[in-house]
Amino acid sequence: MLTLQGATVRFDGRTALDGVDLEVAEQEIVCVLGPSGSGKSTLLRTVAGLQPLDAGRLFLDGRDLDGVPAHRREVGLMFQDHQLFPQRDVGGNVAFGLRMHNTARAEREARTAELLDLVGLPGAARRAVSELSGGEQQRVALARALAPRPRLLMLDEPLGQLDRSLRERLVVELRDLFGRLGTTVLAVTHDQGEAFALADRVVVMRDGRIAQSGTPLEVWQRPANEFVARFLGFDNVVEATVAGEAADTPWGKLPVPEGSPQGPGTLLVRPGGVRLTNPTEGLGCTVTARTFRGTHVAVRLRPEEAPALEAACPLRSAPEPGDEVGVVFDAAEIVVLGGASAT
Repeated sequence: MLTLQGATVRFDGRTALDGVDLEVAEQEIVCVLGPSGSGKSTLLRTVAGLQPLDAGRLFLDGRDLDGVPAHRREVGLMFQDHQLFPQRDVGGNVAFGLRMHNTARAEREARTAELLDLVGLPGAARRAVSELSGGEQQRVALARALAPRPRLLMLDEPLGQLDRSLRERLVVELRDLFGRLGTTVLAVTHDQGEAFALADRVVVMRDGRIAQSGTPLEVWQRPANEFVARFLGFDNVVEATVAGEAADTPWGKLPVPEGSPQGPGTLLVRPGGVRLTNPTEGLGCTVTARTFRGTHVAVRLRPEEAPALEAACPLRSAPEPGDEVGVVFDAAEIVVLGGASAT
């Protein structure tokens, strides 16, 4: 449905989008992740028609969008701060786009009622916006974006202002809603959990370029390079030399999966692959810290002459700071990364 070819945007000599190629299929949910300044919001604004391209082309359903103004692109856009009209009630907000398209009043009212039911706010059309909670305002903003039946719905940090428990609940509801409606979605978020729960495909950006694109499982299990691994929160990353099914690393000789790239490279060990044992086995370490993460305890380890390590341990068996432990490594949780570094 959506195609970007060599999309490039520059601001005062700085390249915000650098020759981006991206396709979004019909009914696909694509979430764009990246640190601040990576170009993800510029990408969204470009598709919406709020930021012109300096180079490249943009197509929606095969239609070249060069010179097409935002209001004629048949895209819906929902911002992080909702941007509801305070002088209009809920129904007036939802129906705004329909009014701009000169939709008949009876059809506007029917579509508004239908959407409020869909987003879990039945009968709320006459409520004042000021009476709504943050989560309810988010639902109204979503209904307003969906009302004109956009070919493409774009979300800019859609749940960013909500508390974590509400975000986690709404992201599940959103995925279910988009599936039922058959909506094509391009979303931008800095929240990895939100993106991985919502998306069919995750796109990680860095410095205006796409660093990796794949399903949430592919990106999580096999980060393309050190930058993506560290962006996802993995700290156990070191230089290594792979020979056969083993790698020489600062932590000693580690097993690697069969078929791993050979020679010098970068190695990721997921915390779940750092197995604690008694101090006389494996790599000797001292526990320097432990952090409760809900489903597990993150344990920080310091070997004598090697980089620090993080292990994921069950709560019942997690050691205390100051304890001496041994470490062995699970090849199934080790990934030989590509060459792009984090610096």
